[in-house]
Amino acid sequence: MVCALGSALCFGAATVFQAAAARAAAPGTGSGVDVGLLWRAVRQWRYAVGLALDGLGFVLEVVALRTLPLYAVGAALAASLAVTAALASRMLAVRLGRAEWGAVATVCAGLALLALAAGREGHREGPEALPWVLLGIAAGVLLLGAAAGHLPDRPRALVLGLGSGLGFGVVEVAVRLLDGVDLTDPALWALLLGGGAAFLLLTSAFQRGAVTTATAGMVLGETLGPAAAGLLWLGDETREGLGGLALTGFALAVAASLALARFGEPPVPEAVPGTGPGRERAAD
Repeated sequence: MVCALGSALCFGAATVFQAAAARAAAPGTGSGVDVGLLWRAVRQWRYAVGLALDGLGFVLEVVALRTLPLYAVGAALAASLAVTAALASRMLAVRLGRAEWGAVATVCAGLALLALAAGREGHREGPEALPWVLLGIAAGVLLLGAAAGHLPDRPRALVLGLGSGLGFGVVEVAVRLLDGVDLTDPALWALLLGGGAAFLLLTSAFQRGAVTTATAGMVLGETLGPAAAGLLWLGDETREGLGGLALTGFALAVAASLALARFGEPPVPEAVPGTGPGRERAAD
């Protein structure tokens, strides 16, 4: 659980750095799958810092995924939105009110309940077709991103965030299925495609959408799917008699994380020629 929370801290901080870099980059095509935008953002130091934090967070996440049920890791990662909210209030000039800080406290309470109720990690391999299903979902994330690019800014950010969460969720489940590096294993390709697609969609969501709205969608996508897969197919368990406590903690952590999206800063309109990065942001 310490590794899972450390991972959430890294991912939450990385999100703010990457959002700042995406907004400073030249406007993209408007598509949810914009490789050029990702390339321009990656060349900035803030995005590089975000990637370094993502790398550290991924290492901690792998350790957690190998020792905890998927639902426990997923709920811990939901705390990354609380980290994002706190840092966004500093780095992106977003204000946090009492309700939002209350939601942060509720996330922490939910995680505490989950830590008490979490049982053993399952060791089942799941259905034989599961790695191929993951690969199909990863490909579907790219299609979802392409379709979401035509939506208005606010729903666009939420849908792109949800798609990126599905991609990161594929990564979580694939980590549990992998047993070494085997280039013929569809789970490995699902991990690579899902992670790459998730970064593409999330970067596009950050440039014109509210950071917390996009991150809330991501939390929803990367939490619910892996939790269901772990409980249904991979043998994840709770401590005897504490299933209700685990469900309560999970619901609190995820619901409070999503509630934080309500305070998100206004969507960022497309840049106007002659304006510098950040000048095109709408006023509160």
